[in-house]
Amino acid sequence: MEKDINDDNELERYLGNAIRDLRQKHGLTIADVAERAGISRGMLSKIENSQTATSLDTLSKLAQALGISLSTLFKGYNIPEGGAQHVKNDKGMQVVRRGTKHGHTYQLLAYDQGPTKLFEPFLISMDDASEVFPTFEHPGTEFLYMLQGKIEYRHGQQTYLLEPGDSLTFRGEVPHGPEQLVELPIRFLSITIYPTSAG
Repeated sequence: MEKDINDDNELERYLGNAIRDLRQKHGLTIADVAERAGISRGMLSKIENSQTATSLDTLSKLAQALGISLSTLFKGYNIPEGGAQHVKNDKGMQVVRRGTKHGHTYQLLAYDQGPTKLFEPFLISMDDASEVFPTFEHPGTEFLYMLQGKIEYRHGQQTYLLEPGDSLTFRGEVPHGPEQLVELPIRFLSITIYPTSAG
């Protein structure tokens, strides 16, 4: 298999920059580090400027001279680029669902998940003592976590009093939804995890 020269250059550049940054961070000169590592100043300068490849033995000596382990020298190399979705407080997408017109607010906290929806996290707020309580049925598993207020929540034939810090996990196919708003305002997280087809 042919070696990609660009990969080598990328690694040399990364190591050169990492060594220079660490040296400068500790207030050390090229002469200081070269002497501690037992290599010439010219060699260290070439390593820092990615003008030469170096052995693991030399890298190990340089790491010791800088007071770090060899693995620490490589820890930032080839890390995948991040792609997290950050939704700021109160910036979740407002979603219309049954009950929205009756004092219930649904904020979707993550979206744009691609063609297959894996999960849906909602922040649900209820600040109106409406008697309209929607009932839901959907595939997957739902997890509720109570943040504020008190609510009596129905799942099938059972009801559960949820207070701050309480959680409830259940199958979404069974009819479920609020039964009674006990103490307002109410805020809770609702996370639905959808089944994925095997294969």
